[in-house]
Amino acid sequence: MPQTDAPAASRRHAGDMTIEKTAVPVAAARAAEPVSYARLARVTGRHNWWRPIVGTFTMLGLALVGGLLIIGPAMIIAEILDLPTDADDWPEFGEIPDTALLLVATAAALPATALAARWVQKRRWGSLSSVVGHLRLAWLRTCLAVAAVPITLLLTVSFMIEPENGPWVGWGTFLAGLAMIICLVPFQAAAEEYVFRGWLLQAAGSFLRSPALVVIPQALLFAAAHGWGTPWGFATLTVFGLAAGWLTIRTGGIEAAVALHVMNNVLAFATAAAYTGALSSDETAADLPWALALFDATLTLIATAVILRLAKRRNLTTHLTPPASAPIPGPSPIPARWPHSGSGHHKTSN
Repeated sequence: MPQTDAPAASRRHAGDMTIEKTAVPVAAARAAEPVSYARLARVTGRHNWWRPIVGTFTMLGLALVGGLLIIGPAMIIAEILDLPTDADDWPEFGEIPDTALLLVATAAALPATALAARWVQKRRWGSLSSVVGHLRLAWLRTCLAVAAVPITLLLTVSFMIEPENGPWVGWGTFLAGLAMIICLVPFQAAAEEYVFRGWLLQAAGSFLRSPALVVIPQALLFAAAHGWGTPWGFATLTVFGLAAGWLTIRTGGIEAAVALHVMNNVLAFATAAAYTGALSSDETAADLPWALALFDATLTLIATAVILRLAKRRNLTTHLTPPASAPIPGPSPIPARWPHSGSGHHKTSN
């Protein structure tokens, strides 16, 4: 019996070794597969099914706390100074200070996304920026230049259809407001992008593989976050969310979405700063009439097509190829030096 069992045991052992030897390359090949931006949360930190969910609530909670830490002291100061309040019992510091306060409170979402990524998913904030681990500033500048054209056209047409009724504020007040806008609006717009096109898009990408499905939840939430004005306004905000999400996935980073959002808000706020009472208006893109909403959506799609074309011509890095030591479904984080320079589906990054 021992003599007949020995070859069998040897064969089993040999078979096991064969399986083991073939399994390693398969796992390595799987780990080496290029990963899109939407799936980065699965490979750039510790991934479990619950982390995107817990991280989302953590991020929202931190953003709320950050906003309260900014607005709370302002409310106390207003009470001490016995400042007048508006219809909603909010203190009135003046158009420019009030706008600045809201912009800074919204920008508190930036550190909130960074801390949620670090504390819950054990990954770097750069993995929310792009597949190369940071914002590609040259590409961001290019997208800003592209975005300036359609947004300027939209504001011009909007002014022709619905001219401002308020009086000119004067050069001193206008320049003060413009300086505030240039300093703060980029952080406010970027914060919204890191929440919707960054965190929420990657959270959906942790569960869904289809890019077409991944972009839908964040786009609807983005439109809802701006309030309900008109169906046309909600629709154009959804179109923007879908386009920005698609750009983020197809270009491998958040730069294009940030550029469109920043340029839109800077120019819109700058226009409002020129007229008395315009900065205090409660109207947003959600309140657009059908003609302007349709024009806005059309320009957004045109800008999206142009940016995608430029990204293709630049051979922009659109995917991450993780190290073989960090399998996609595993809990172990990618080594601290991720990503290496030039890592990705293409050779160049901007």
